[in-house]
Amino acid sequence: NLVFSMPKGTPPERLHKAVRKFAVEKFGLQHRYAMALHTDQAHPHVHIVVKAISEQGERLNIRRATLREWRRDFARYLREYGVEANATERAVRGSHHQNRKGGIFWAARRGESTFMRERVESVARELAGDGLRAERGKARLLQTRREVENGWLAFAGMLRRDGMHEIGDDVRRHLERMSTVRTDREEIAHRLHARVRDNPARTR
Repeated sequence: NLVFSMPKGTPPERLHKAVRKFAVEKFGLQHRYAMALHTDQAHPHVHIVVKAISEQGERLNIRRATLREWRRDFARYLREYGVEANATERAVRGSHHQNRKGGIFWAARRGESTFMRERVESVARELAGDGLRAERGKARLLQTRREVENGWLAFAGMLRRDGMHEIGDDVRRHLERMSTVRTDREEIAHRLHARVRDNPARTR
């Protein structure tokens, strides 16, 4: 599952054309796909659901290098349709990505990140006291998640109405697998709790 997102003010029809060209170039005659443009939010974006197994029986394997190439090509397609764009990290987002928070957490544990080690220690102190304090950004995170889920549900319904039941079901399964919404500090607390649960002897 891929999301092509552009800033507020980007002409939706040009974004749609660029994504359509991207899909044809990258998946045409190989992987079945469906796409939908959403303009109900400030920034226009397009969802693409791609069948993982190609018509030739090969599995789609999206690596970090693949995403870099896709961002570069997508930016070029946008420019062809008159939209100024660079190959930014957020232009194309795949559903399979490295857990940045997990990487930071373990880097902190290895002593490679002084900043994150201090954050982990700060969260640990809060948990040992009155508990983790509420964060103002959590409400915005939850609102964004609701918008994303509503978009995917609408997309799944559209696919099923068009007879693409298998891909529609894949979208719903993707929603069910989405991780819990957490702030960075909540993610650190979650991993600390997991560490205590999995290694109780080490906390004594």
